[in-house]
Amino acid sequence: MKTEINKKLGKRIQYLRLQRGLSQEKLAEAIDIATTSLSYVETGRGFMTLVTLEKLAKVLNVELYEIFKFSSMTTNEEMYNYIISKLDIIKNDDEKIKMVYNLFKNLL
Repeated sequence: MKTEINKKLGKRIQYLRLQRGLSQEKLAEAIDIATTSLSYVETGRGFMTLVTLEKLAKVLNVELYEIFKFSSMTTNEEMYNYIISKLDIIKNDDEKIKMVYNLFKNLL
């Protein structure tokens, strides 16, 4: 059953996993659950036991309470909109535009 807390928790776990460069398979293996179970949790359709949450915190190198720290999450759309708004501000500043251009060029 998808509840609001399940959806938030799933997004938070996915966010932390991706921040650490882990695939679902690697994380699921590290916390001793099936990949499908982790997928269900990340999509808000499932939940973990406290024991599994403790393993998750250890593998992700966070305190247990940090897994439930939903307010610090930023969506891709929010990050994108923030970047675009800042680009609008610097669009007439040749030096800053060159710096951002070189940053993007080296990232991609």
